Amino acid sequence: MSATHSRRDVLSAALAASFAGLLGGTRQALAANLKFGPAKPFSFAALSQRARDMAGKAYMPPKKPAPEIVDQIEYAQHGKIKFRPDHALFSDEKGVYPVTFFPVGKYFPKTIKMHAVDGDKAAEVLYEPEYFDMPDDSPAAKLPEDTGFAGFQIRESKSRPDWRTQDWCAFLGASYFRAIGSLNEYGLSARGVAIDTASPTAEEFPDFIEFYLQPASAETQPVVVYALLDGPSIAGAYKFTIRRTEGVVIDVECNLFTRKDIAKLGISPMTSMYWFSNYDKSYQLEWREGAHDSDGLAMWTGSGERIWRPLVNPPAPSTSAFVDDNPRGFGLMQRDRDPNHYLDRYLNYERRPSLWIEPVGGWGQGAFHLVEFPTDHEDFDNVGCFWVPKEPIKAGRALEFRYRMHWNADEPNPPPNLARPILTRIGRGGFPYTRANPPEIRRMVIEFAGGALDAFPRGGEKKPEAMISTSRGEISSIFLETTSWDNAWRLQFDIRAEGPEPVDMRAYLRDGETALTETWLFKLHPQKTW
Repeated sequence: MSATHSRRDVLSAALAASFAGLLGGTRQALAANLKFGPAKPFSFAALSQRARDMAGKAYMPPKKPAPEIVDQIEYAQHGKIKFRPDHALFSDEKGVYPVTFFPVGKYFPKTIKMHAVDGDKAAEVLYEPEYFDMPDDSPAAKLPEDTGFAGFQIRESKSRPDWRTQDWCAFLGASYFRAIGSLNEYGLSARGVAIDTASPTAEEFPDFIEFYLQPASAETQPVVVYALLDGPSIAGAYKFTIRRTEGVVIDVECNLFTRKDIAKLGISPMTSMYWFSNYDKSYQLEWREGAHDSDGLAMWTGSGERIWRPLVNPPAPSTSAFVDDNPRGFGLMQRDRDPNHYLDRYLNYERRPSLWIEPVGGWGQGAFHLVEFPTDHEDFDNVGCFWVPKEPIKAGRALEFRYRMHWNADEPNPPPNLARPILTRIGRGGFPYTRANPPEIRRMVIEFAGGALDAFPRGGEKKPEAMISTSRGEISSIFLETTSWDNAWRLQFDIRAEGPEPVDMRAYLRDGETALTETWLFKLHPQKTW
């Protein structure tokens, strides 16, 4: 993972007209506004075979048009270049969700071929400079006429009056893509695949080099996107079945073929931003209480355990691995929906989507990997999460993965009987109300609420049992009480751990042998001070 994500041969009107005839009379409006290459046979099986064949040959990097010009198209300038809605793909009578295209720019310098699919045929959408509106002084005005596109976005249904300005899914940069949730805000991103993220070797960023777009026939039907992936170590074919629901649901099929041995192959990777929240005292000079796209990693293990791991902003790059067998689900969540915890009128962190991955078929043995990089701002993603198979990935392998992505406010079907950790706090440990305590003692405070705890008797002698364990250090001063303002159970304990090495902690509440809460995990970095 990186801190940064981190174009035309004009065919004759006869070619465009012939493609319109191939797709039927309802595509006449489309043909009048876009130019296409010749229609050719297409299938996902054939695309997968192309990926397999590519993996058996030397890697060829994708085209980077006019680098001296593209490098001048900075982030702000890139945002001012707009694809004209009247040229949108599928804006004719047949399409439901129009598709518009992104121009190249400094952070998206590679050309991607775009194709429209109808049945078993596909034709390339040919680049034309007049598809885009841009300021007169934009460097993009100097781009050559065969530049090409950098990505695309799916817009809202044409039945909505705001479809020209509102989109709900976008693919842009390497193999990155993202979608809005039910609160209509973009946030974290997904990737096709991650290779050697946070490894001794340099991370590799394969690219989607071709897209094939198939329109939805109705608002209840999916847009289907096929993608060809290529990189120095891997090639692959993807099928994304994308549904606009309360949020967005994407069914993913991917067939991967390796050119080289891969030390760490990340399946269904996602990247997000976590700068600080109300439990991270090292950023109290920032006036807001929190700034993050995601606040925790949720996991549903193969054994059925539900785990919540709050994110941290570490003092140095940090990787946590959680071993599992046939996981049932995982994802980076934004659970804190209180706008008073962000106090930001423009970035709307309380509306950022969560992304939950639901594996389809057995994924076997492996581990959830959570990568956290230190940051002192909110401009770039510094958190990554993905599944790493246990079996070594050798050159010449063929791999197949299926999963469903839920872009929504919360994970689908959370267990109603389990309370959640709703608050984490870190403070000075030892005897209260004194400064004389050793600095290596920290107090951990976790509040659990909901689920079975709502019905657990309060105020009596019987309390839930607190189960706490730690990778090192000494636990003391364990105390469990109820709160009056949020109907929660508050667990407090001190951890004394000398030295700079991180401390992994684990806690949950139970009644006999029955878990009442999700399992809370946390990585404490003792060297962080305030």
